Amino acid sequence: MEVHHHPHVAKKNFKEYFLEFVMIFLAVTLGFFAENLREHKADKEKATQYSKSFYEDLKTDAARLNYLIDFETKKIVALNVLQSCYDSLLKNQTPVSELTIIKNSLSNNPFQMNRRTFGQLTNAGGFRLLEDADADSIISYQTAGSNIENYQATLYQQSQDNVRNTFNEVVDFIGYSSLYSDVINNPLPDAGEIKSSLFSSADKIMLNKYFNNLFQYLRVTVQHRNGLERLNGKAIKQLEYFKNKYQFE
Repeated sequence: MEVHHHPHVAKKNFKEYFLEFVMIFLAVTLGFFAENLREHKADKEKATQYSKSFYEDLKTDAARLNYLIDFETKKIVALNVLQSCYDSLLKNQTPVSELTIIKNSLSNNPFQMNRRTFGQLTNAGGFRLLEDADADSIISYQTAGSNIENYQATLYQQSQDNVRNTFNEVVDFIGYSSLYSDVINNPLPDAGEIKSSLFSSADKIMLNKYFNNLFQYLRVTVQHRNGLERLNGKAIKQLEYFKNKYQFE
């Protein structure tokens, strides 16, 4: 009867077990570092995308701010004749600036900040991906923009409402309606000049109230224009900061 002998299996010594352990440990460690490196690279790319998106938002805001600053400056110039207009009305004269004052005091043109990227950063927790300096810059600008919007929603709008409400009480309907040749198709005054005053100097109390409201509106508009200029200066600095840091176009 033939006898089969099992092959002899040599036992591994301690060094061989230790070497296998080291190799496994290195493989796991290198895999861990590779995954962390990949995630870090992805986070950095995402942070750059957020910065680029905010940079584009800033360009939109800056263009809008430049327009509004010019708009408010023209309004301030137009309203800076209140004293002479009021004096003329008290003398039963028809001031040439009357229609200009009316046109520049019946509506506001507020600034609305572009919150596209800020909303994404807030909702998606993207601020954790940004460098501290970048995050601080974005938050600082958003805070300044929110302050402007709060001013517009309160004192700026309230002063305009006061002017509009008082205007409706002091203006003469016949004279005012005569300024519009076709109010349905052209809702803005189209008369080249006023042949007779739209306001009555007989009710000096109401006239005085109206011009006091106009003066307050002028002061508030100046403050609004100044606030827009400060915010625009901040937007320009932010644009330069992100452009230089990331070489944005």
